[in-house]
Amino acid sequence: MDRGFAVAGSLSAFVAVLAGAFGAHALRQRLPSDLLAVFETGARYQMYHALALLFVAWAVTQWPAASLRAAGWLFLGGTALFSGSLYLLALTGWRWWGAVTPIGGVLFLAGWLALAIGIWRR
Repeated sequence: MDRGFAVAGSLSAFVAVLAGAFGAHALRQRLPSDLLAVFETGARYQMYHALALLFVAWAVTQWPAASLRAAGWLFLGGTALFSGSLYLLALTGWRWWGAVTPIGGVLFLAGWLALAIGIWRR
């Protein structure tokens, strides 16, 4: 499980850097400033949680706990829903994607809580 979260975190960080570069170079002239900001928020939060996944991968080796593994899965799901919905909103202009974003945010919050619980209990 630790290797899986490390690989997922590394790949997610790769995608976050790629998305950031894409937003800064390819989208800057194509998107209105409000949608560009939305895209950049998705990339920023993806990077934060890619780093969190790398930490989870390490933490699982130190304090094996179900809540730490749950944190990793919650961060993955949160990234898909939060960042993914923001990318789609920015690229398509379909504002209804914004309704998905808070679900990802709740998964992020639950992941951070699960991480804290897992570390505290071990």
